[in-house]
Amino acid sequence: MINHAVILAAGRGVRLRPKTNKIPKAMVKIKNQTLILSGIKKIQKYIKNIHITVGYKGSMLAKHVIENKVNSVINTDKKGNAWWIFNFPFKYIDEPIFVLTCDNITKINFNLIEKDYKMKGEPECFLIPVKPVKDLDGDYIHRKNNIVTNLSRKIKSDIYCSGIQVVNPYRICKIIKKTDDFNKIWNTLMLKKKLIVSDICPKNWFTIDNLKQLKLYKKKNYKNV
Repeated sequence: MINHAVILAAGRGVRLRPKTNKIPKAMVKIKNQTLILSGIKKIQKYIKNIHITVGYKGSMLAKHVIENKVNSVINTDKKGNAWWIFNFPFKYIDEPIFVLTCDNITKINFNLIEKDYKMKGEPECFLIPVKPVKDLDGDYIHRKNNIVTNLSRKIKSDIYCSGIQVVNPYRICKIIKKTDDFNKIWNTLMLKKKLIVSDICPKNWFTIDNLKQLKLYKKKNYKNV
């Protein structure tokens, strides 16, 4: 059912300096491959069309991902992380698109997510949660019957945002004013009671947003993620 995936990889990776002084965050190495290549390889087994957003050192990253057979590169330099949703060609795609950030390191059961997405009525935006992980920060998800009521860094719950979601750009464009900020999309959908969270949590999940997390990932506890 899901034919497209977008990996968000335009960020500067400021918290990973000095590693990102000369390369984009998505090209930081883990297990002898780049962060983004780790994600691409996992997705390519299940989803036909893969698209990458680039910004900081975009030409370097574009060359890297094109060499690894992605379908398109989206230049979002100096634009927000949701800009692509409201612009050609994505705003015309009336079907679910799998979205994740380039710093996500996870094992995903795509079949379970697709099944749960369909069971929940194929919402405009479908958040994939994770169980809180020690030493990793996240936005805690509060919900009622899978309808998200609040996202908070301070008020804890049993799940938080993974940076993974399923969105339908065409339907989002129909009900939300054009923006380039995912936070505005989520807040608007919450007001409309249309932001839905999945019951499916990836069994193994980690994210690398700073040097401390990069070091943590190399520890034995995270070697199988």
